[in-house]
Amino acid sequence: MKHLKKTAISFAMAAAMALASSPIFAEAKGEAAVTSAAEGTIAKIEEAVSLVEKGADKKDIVKTINDARQLQKEFRYEITERQRQKANDKLRIARDSFENGELQPAEAKLREALAGYKEMKEIYDKNHK
Repeated sequence: MKHLKKTAISFAMAAAMALASSPIFAEAKGEAAVTSAAEGTIAKIEEAVSLVEKGADKKDIVKTINDARQLQKEFRYEITERQRQKANDKLRIARDSFENGELQPAEAKLREALAGYKEMKEIYDKNHK
């Protein structure tokens, strides 16, 4: 009886340890989503800059900026949250400027937003790797 009791307690402790340790060793899905959103946002902004340099149609540029604005919503990191909001404002201003035909200010805001997102990604990577 004592042996059975010790075995049951040992099994319960092993099960508790396994349950507690598995989330620790598992990769956080949230981090993967944030990293993916950051990389996607930067890629879309770079695509928009490339379209501007090639003299593409403003509808294509605006669509790419809108895609970037959607992706950046998932790029949530407390330390850079205010910076993300400011960079998103620059994307919005760039989009509005393109729609109004103001190419020079729009391109400048687009490049500022790109630099901001790259900086945020560096900060995020530094703190998560």
